[in-house]
Amino acid sequence: MDKNLVERLFGGFLYGFLVIFCTTPLGAFLLNKISPNLIQQEQLFYGLITFFLFIGAWECMKMMKFSPTSWEKWAIFPLVMIVFYRFSNRYFKHGFYFDYNLSEILALSLIVIAVITLFRFSKELYYDNGKLIFAVIYTALPFGFALGLPKFSTTDQTFTLEVFFLFVLIWSSDTFAYFVGKFFGKHKMAPKISPKKTWEGFAGGVVLTLIAGFFVEQYHPDLRGNWMVVGFLVSVFAPLGDLVESQLKRNFGVKDSGNIIPGHGGILDRLDSFIICVPVVYLYFILEKTI
Repeated sequence: MDKNLVERLFGGFLYGFLVIFCTTPLGAFLLNKISPNLIQQEQLFYGLITFFLFIGAWECMKMMKFSPTSWEKWAIFPLVMIVFYRFSNRYFKHGFYFDYNLSEILALSLIVIAVITLFRFSKELYYDNGKLIFAVIYTALPFGFALGLPKFSTTDQTFTLEVFFLFVLIWSSDTFAYFVGKFFGKHKMAPKISPKKTWEGFAGGVVLTLIAGFFVEQYHPDLRGNWMVVGFLVSVFAPLGDLVESQLKRNFGVKDSGNIIPGHGGILDRLDSFIICVPVVYLYFILEKTI
């Protein structure tokens, strides 16, 4: 068997197991078998998101190639910590209410502005202060919003599976789009940014992710929102997340964001779709609650 294939399979298994371990009751169940009351599932999930955040911020800093004398690159982590602390405080105090909150709408708007800047005004990212602002928005805000997706209770030990199924739908979208594009793809979506993406693959990803969302909705009605809607949003915005990271790497002449996952590159390479899908799904939950 090809060595690179073995490495990719191992890296994919390790990454997938880590996500499942920390976003479903499996992690706490196994650890508490070893030592009763060792950890709660919400703590494992928080640890996973925090790990993703800080590795992602580090990769973003390395990719964007700050000048050697820059003070801005050292400001990334204090700012990321300050922003993430606000979300962390709300997470542990159950402070996510999915209402129209000015600070949340502003934060969601900043993500949109950062994406537009990357594609339309990329010269702004040649300056270290522009890189600093982009890095904080691109990492701290999406991972902060990710904390608000699941619900948990310390009294009856429940932890809901919104983030796990979000990963499942993203993986479904990526997989279906890849195979449909490989066998039927003829029309390129963005040949300069991501040459392998095709409109046929995109369409296949939409249809099959909608089907996956239908089964999630059927068998898990306790989750927030309608998961056919979530599936549609994922199928549309997951490819955008990939294009955003591809454009970022293209702007700075980087092949991979890192090498922490064997055969798969860095955390940002694996979570590019997640980073864009999380704010979109969070916004949908706001709208779904208020309509």
